[in-house]
Amino acid sequence: MRDSFWHSLSLKTRLALLYGGLLAVVLCLLGGVLYLNTRSFLLDATAKRIRAQAKPVIEHWLYPAEFMPPLWGQSPPKTRNSIDLERIASFLARDLTSRDTVALVLDRQGRVLAVGRRLPEEPEAPSPQPFYYRRALAGENEVNYTTWLNRRHLLVLFIPLRWAPGSEEILGVVQLSTLLTPVDKILFRQRLVLIVGIGLALLVGAALGLFLTTSVLGDLTRMVSTCRAIALGNLGQRVNLPHRRDEVGELAQAFDHMVERIEASFAAQKRFVANAAHELRTPVTVLLGSLEVLMRGAQDDPTLSAGLMQNMYREAKGLSRLCEELLDLSRLDLSSHVKKELADLETFFSSYMEKAALLAQGRALSLEKGPSLAAELDLGMLEQMLNNLLDNAVRHTREGDSISLGWNQGDGWLEIWIADGGEGIHSQDLPHIFEPFYQGMRGKEAGGTGLGLTLVKAMVEAHGGRVQVESEPGHGTRFTLFFPLDGPQED
Repeated sequence: MRDSFWHSLSLKTRLALLYGGLLAVVLCLLGGVLYLNTRSFLLDATAKRIRAQAKPVIEHWLYPAEFMPPLWGQSPPKTRNSIDLERIASFLARDLTSRDTVALVLDRQGRVLAVGRRLPEEPEAPSPQPFYYRRALAGENEVNYTTWLNRRHLLVLFIPLRWAPGSEEILGVVQLSTLLTPVDKILFRQRLVLIVGIGLALLVGAALGLFLTTSVLGDLTRMVSTCRAIALGNLGQRVNLPHRRDEVGELAQAFDHMVERIEASFAAQKRFVANAAHELRTPVTVLLGSLEVLMRGAQDDPTLSAGLMQNMYREAKGLSRLCEELLDLSRLDLSSHVKKELADLETFFSSYMEKAALLAQGRALSLEKGPSLAAELDLGMLEQMLNNLLDNAVRHTREGDSISLGWNQGDGWLEIWIADGGEGIHSQDLPHIFEPFYQGMRGKEAGGTGLGLTLVKAMVEAHGGRVQVESEPGHGTRFTLFFPLDGPQED
């Protein structure tokens, strides 16, 4: 339930809540550390002050040789037994008691020998806690804790009484309890400042975080709107965030590039369907027209019916060829149809030139051999590519013109080329010659389906290569097929 609620919130709201929560945690931790440090410092300072005030009083009663009081005479006591703690306890407790501090004197057994409180305005002393005064009796000098008594906050500390300065012999313990009212007031003000400061910081931080997330995610909202418009069929929409150089900007650029590719793909698909329908309509129309003529009695005229039959056979053969090329083009979408094998190029071209001579139709065909090497190729596809290119060259050259083939080895590439000295390709046609059914300005008269070069490009790319074409009207055309080589292939 909580997860579904969290994911139901917008990304902007979730980021703002996370930012505010993190800020609250950090501020509370810092405020807590600051408060605890201040409290510890104030308690330590108060304890040190009380001990410093009690030190001369304790020395006055325990070590009278320094002050020459009448209790001890002219010489200091030599042993702890010579100091009567019970005799001086009341005087010691009374001198250590003030309006905010009360003293108790305890002997080694933890019995209270004297209480310093005499006036009602002086604080009451809490009962001695054995855990703490036993630590003082063991010789520990810094023993103190805080407690509450009658709704009054007290700091309780213990001072061990030694029979001589630096002695390990403990006579008893003095318990001093002082009011922490001034300390509590300071801590209360600090808590108030911290709470108000953290609250204001959270408000400002939340507002700033909301502003930042809104400004950052505003472009994502724009992308969502663009996606919805594209989903409705408007492929011309773009996010177009040139001012962003961060991850959101990179996402927008990648998105725009993807939409451009999709739009180009859809446009190519539409052109393909339109061109395919156009190419199919012509032979189908011819076939239907010929059949209508035959059905009206033309079969009684042997000469007319023979001509119609030949015309129908020619159109049906063209349709069959078109269907085969379309099937070949669709199969090339799957690279698994490429069956590579290690082939020696000189051996392959020696065999291919015999077949090419039959396809050249009277053109002067020549082979320019390259270096002796072997490459991983689908030989069936390579032969079909060369057949398509050779057929294209034959259709755009005159009988007696020259056509040359060859191969070479570039930097990591195998280059196979075919060149002719025919009519060439117009510059406005060059960017489109590999599109399905495109025949350009020179096309219809030369025949063909317009799929030959499309198949060549698809087959080369299925090998991981590319096609390059160079042409000048009136001076011929050169197609170069580039196939990747995995490494040196010298025989």
